[in-house]
Amino acid sequence: MPSNTNNRSTFSILFYLHRSKMKKSGKCPIMGRISVDGESTAFSTGLDVLPQGWDAGRGLATEKSAEETGINKQIESYKSEIARHYKALLEMRGYLTAESLKNALKGSELKQNNTLIQEFAALVEEKKQAVGILVTSSTYVKYAVAYRHLKDFLRDKYGAPDIPLGQVDFAFIEAYAYYLKIDLQMAPRTVNTNMKPLRTTIKRALNKGFIRQDPFFDYRPEKITVKRRWLSMDEIERLMRVQMKRATANFVRDMFLFSTFTGIAYADLRNLRYENIQRQADGSLWIVLNRQKTGTASCIPLLDIPVRILEKYKNTAFAGENGIVFKLRTLENTDIQLKKIAQAAGIDKRLTFHMSRHTFATTVCLSQGVPIETLSQMLGHQDITTTQIYAKVTRTKINEDMTHLAKRIEGKYELAK
Repeated sequence: MPSNTNNRSTFSILFYLHRSKMKKSGKCPIMGRISVDGESTAFSTGLDVLPQGWDAGRGLATEKSAEETGINKQIESYKSEIARHYKALLEMRGYLTAESLKNALKGSELKQNNTLIQEFAALVEEKKQAVGILVTSSTYVKYAVAYRHLKDFLRDKYGAPDIPLGQVDFAFIEAYAYYLKIDLQMAPRTVNTNMKPLRTTIKRALNKGFIRQDPFFDYRPEKITVKRRWLSMDEIERLMRVQMKRATANFVRDMFLFSTFTGIAYADLRNLRYENIQRQADGSLWIVLNRQKTGTASCIPLLDIPVRILEKYKNTAFAGENGIVFKLRTLENTDIQLKKIAQAAGIDKRLTFHMSRHTFATTVCLSQGVPIETLSQMLGHQDITTTQIYAKVTRTKINEDMTHLAKRIEGKYELAK
């Protein structure tokens, strides 16, 4: 096959007989050689032919038999496949090597313990086994979906089922992010969600010594501005006073308030066990657990309101079974109830358990002088920088509160002349 020249690289494909490896049948293996920018690498085609049935000048069989005609069809198929991989890799990365082209061609024959998809698959399987213990089912689903997108990316852009971890470089990371954003039309937040499992896979590979450099080192995910919402103390009091017609709705209201005064996430509240509620030496009650989302420890001293809620639902139809404290329904059902509760309480905000956690951090804790280090421990954050987001939110809240105050007192006071 003649050389193909491009402004970045030149490559050629040659097929030849490996005469020194003649088999007992008298046939010799047909080998392929890929050359890119003067560097070459050989691969086995899995084909063989008698020496007299090979035309070295053409790099093809002589086609004097049906078998030789079939061999030539397979060689032409190899040429087409290599050309396709060449184009895909060049468009994807802007450069390639003879070795990377061979690996793309022979992707299914790669060493499985050092490949991207194999390592990613192992991570997904670990998440699956940890559901309900260290991670939530939604976390597992996110990893499984990200895994599927990466496999599709390799198939569509690389034409291979897998690649060696050593080929995952910064250009690959950027190309994959571009694929998610442009080809799959994902929003920036969804792109980041799908990049996170890949980043975890790469970190595992680094720790195992499969690769020496982190291809994510220079990668900067698109920053997402999250507008965190919380309830004011007045709105919390309105929730505490509102009475719903159905006992189920009142229970959901109390669960929201329990989260508001503990900061506990919905997944952790749903799986809260009596063994997680521990009495300390001074007689106070604490919630002590490992968060399902992150696995980090969370230690929360209970205020009066959550203690009263615990007592209220003990030995009722809303009590859990087998050591579980509360019998919560699905989050979807709970969200429907919260919408009705907000309307009844005259709160013009969409109530969610994320909001109750934010309210605990801002209105209940930081606004009342609780140190950010203490809050971080209670929320079970892995890094205090996550908690510092709430400090910024609180400054916003202070500004809003002072603006409201300014409006209330405007014109009410006069300075002595």
